[in-house]
Amino acid sequence: MDGVRVLLEDAIAQWQACDASFPQVTPRFSEHEQAPREEQLARFLGSLEVEVARLPRTRSDRDSVRERITGAFVRLAKSGLGMEDRHLNLLLGGGFSGVGTALARQARRFDPAVSVADILQACRNAWTACGLQVLLGRPMEVTPSIFAYSMLYPYSDNYLDDPKVAREDKVSFSSRFGRRLEGDSVRPANAHEENIWRLVGLIEGQYPRSLYPQVYSSLLAIHRAQFDSLRLSRSGAAAGEVDVLRLGFAKGGTSVLADGYLSTGSLTAEEARFIFLWGVALQLGDDLQDVRDDQAGGILTLFTQAAGKKPLDAVTSRTFHFGERVMSLLEGVGVAESGTLKELMRRSSRSFLLRCAGEAGEYYTPEYLARLEACSPYRFSFLNRRREQFACRQAAFTRLFEAFLAAGDDEPAFPLLPSGLMLRL
Repeated sequence: MDGVRVLLEDAIAQWQACDASFPQVTPRFSEHEQAPREEQLARFLGSLEVEVARLPRTRSDRDSVRERITGAFVRLAKSGLGMEDRHLNLLLGGGFSGVGTALARQARRFDPAVSVADILQACRNAWTACGLQVLLGRPMEVTPSIFAYSMLYPYSDNYLDDPKVAREDKVSFSSRFGRRLEGDSVRPANAHEENIWRLVGLIEGQYPRSLYPQVYSSLLAIHRAQFDSLRLSRSGAAAGEVDVLRLGFAKGGTSVLADGYLSTGSLTAEEARFIFLWGVALQLGDDLQDVRDDQAGGILTLFTQAAGKKPLDAVTSRTFHFGERVMSLLEGVGVAESGTLKELMRRSSRSFLLRCAGEAGEYYTPEYLARLEACSPYRFSFLNRRREQFACRQAAFTRLFEAFLAAGDDEPAFPLLPSGLMLRL
């Protein structure tokens, strides 16, 4: 835990060193340059719309759908996003696309009732962990520990975040869960906890406690941070002042730090520092993306603290600068063969923040938003319209994904990729 405190203080110092000047985001795009890119993205999304009109029922059907979606994405990636074959090799097939399919199929075997929404949430963490495998020179695969930790998000984190669950029930669960993570023999209180206990057992099967103490220290650190973050609910903050920055940074940093330890079993000091800071950067991105929902739900973040009181221009600029500081540390970590991954990480750290700001446009001054939009390959109004259209078709896309989940493990991966093209690897 002392090591986590040092990492947290470092992250806070890095944030405080960032100013609120407009970020130096490159390249820049004129409306003339954005227009053809929007046409390319519209064609890709249109091809997805066609595929949900009739669900594939045979392996031959699924192979055809997979080939068409993959081909459409490759055309978009090369012509509209400037990607090369080496980037696509990492994304598709046995790369991150394969990670999503492998985790989804394992999840359904573990719990046939698990929802697609929960599977996709778990995939986000698996992409992060498997990205760290590549960065640190390990083979990319959904190990038992990565599967287990990824599934703990929908099973435990969502429970703690559920406003319908009484605080005393959350405290009781958190206490039992903490004891289980410490290695105590704790009887699960219900079927929900039984699944969580089983997931912890998968981690214990891969990493014996006596040989990998840091694995379990990292799991206890994120467990404590999740519980402490309950105070970020305004109902939980009523009794006194809450250090929003410290609680949010602790949750984000420890979450990805655990990914690092579960990916490799051990980390150097330099690796742990980068991974913790990357987790904070990811948390900031998530908080910006969720600013509207968090404000409505009474969740305190750096963004909801400002929203409605003053524009988010300054805190967003600091977030960009913080992300650049984190990405600058990539040169000092990882194996030489991870260069392609690093390129995708740097690119996505900017593009995701741009899209999130564009989605929350009402929280910015018009001048600031216009300057940000010039850094985006797509106009924000175009992205927001497409996002709304996609949301209306969410149920249809879910049915398409379900059709592939029902297939055998010997079938190739469904072209499922991280949201935002690799922000959460």
